Amino acid sequence: MMLLWACAGVPLGAYNVAANFNIALQIQPQILTVLSLITWIQCYHYDGKWGPMKCCVVVGVAGAIFGAVETGLIFALKDAVQKGRHWAMTLIGVISAVLLCAGVLRHYDDIYVHRTVRGISFIFVEIDAAGDVFSLISVLYFNFAPWARQKLRIKAQQVRRSEDLTRGQTNTEGGISDAISLQELPSSTSVFLTPSSVASLRTSVVSQEQVDD
Repeated sequence: MMLLWACAGVPLGAYNVAANFNIALQIQPQILTVLSLITWIQCYHYDGKWGPMKCCVVVGVAGAIFGAVETGLIFALKDAVQKGRHWAMTLIGVISAVLLCAGVLRHYDDIYVHRTVRGISFIFVEIDAAGDVFSLISVLYFNFAPWARQKLRIKAQQVRRSEDLTRGQTNTEGGISDAISLQELPSSTSVFLTPSSVASLRTSVVSQEQVDD
């Protein structure tokens, strides 16, 4: 169980770092791997009678290997994202989730085989549950806050665009009405109508109609 969780921390840490999550989510997989390795090696120290030096060497080698693999995965995932290969991020996320689930199912398999719960610690369960809750809150804040800001920004842009469009239509209609009014108004000299001015006005109207046709 603990070894599976230690292995799960490697792809999970690479995923969180490559995705540029907040610091808490980037550190959490590293803590999970370290604590899981320590708990795993304690089983060999107390049950397998391994000496402290041997346990330290095994944990040190395993930690170095896990760290090297995670570092390589981080660079590989960042390069894949830059090239548009987002399936690599999805694959690493799925692998970490599968390993975490396998670690939990291993505990239930042990319960089924031995018909009892061995080595359970309610303090550990409470701490683990609290960590899950805070992780969910962190993920919710990390994803919800940018989403809400983006929605508000888009809505403000739509309102501003609608106001500009309405203002533009109003200005256009006002310009057309002014042009029509100016064309229909006779000149100031038409106040004093004479036969010659009437004939001139008729000629201009006929010419304007011919141009329009």
